[in-house]
Amino acid sequence: MDHSLTLSREHWEWMHAYVQAQRPLEACGLLGGREGGVTVVVPVKNAAVSPVRYQMDPLEQLKAFEQIESDGLEILAIFHSHPVGPAVPSPSDVAEAAYSVIQLIWSPVEGEWLAHAFWIEDGHAAEVPLILTGV
Repeated sequence: MDHSLTLSREHWEWMHAYVQAQRPLEACGLLGGREGGVTVVVPVKNAAVSPVRYQMDPLEQLKAFEQIESDGLEILAIFHSHPVGPAVPSPSDVAEAAYSVIQLIWSPVEGEWLAHAFWIEDGHAAEVPLILTGV
């Protein structure tokens, strides 16, 4: 199966501002859309309140799922940040990956926030294409 994620410049900028605003804590949320194209970004509170770990607040996560589904969309990705790096899935990200969706990880590299997309399956993470439109 071919896994990729397409984001508009607007969605990229919104998530960039959100993860920066949540720093030093990890930020998290869901991306909804169709056929790999993101049409909605839904932030979810990090119930872990941690700079090195995230746990989506269960009630906010449920509301986010319901919002995406009621819009006739599907969950395409989970996004979260690693405020102190690295820009790859952590061992806990891999071990706790419970959904068959892309994991988008934000991390500051040399002071600039960047995001990379990963598909996690059977205990392995592989980087997948992240396509930015409107650049």
